[in-house]
Amino acid sequence: MNKSLLLASLVAVAALAACSKTESTPAAADASSAAASASVAASAADTSASAATSAASSAMDAASSAATGAMAAASSAATAAMSAASPASK
Repeated sequence: MNKSLLLASLVAVAALAACSKTESTPAAADASSAAASASVAASAADTSASAATSAASSAMDAASSAATGAMAAASSAATAAMSAASPASK
């Protein structure tokens, strides 16, 4: 939602700057420059969000692998304990 609002604002600024009938071209250049800078900032924010999502996904995969390994170790330990206890009860 925020990205859409930012993009719509940038398009509106660019359209107003392009359609203005005034002779003040430095202001239009400044608006265009500001729009380009905002676009670069939005792209950087999107890249950062993508990297954060990727890092979170990697962390979840690592946690899942660790949990799977712990479950396998616990299962093996329980099986070994039951096997050791079985001859002792006879």
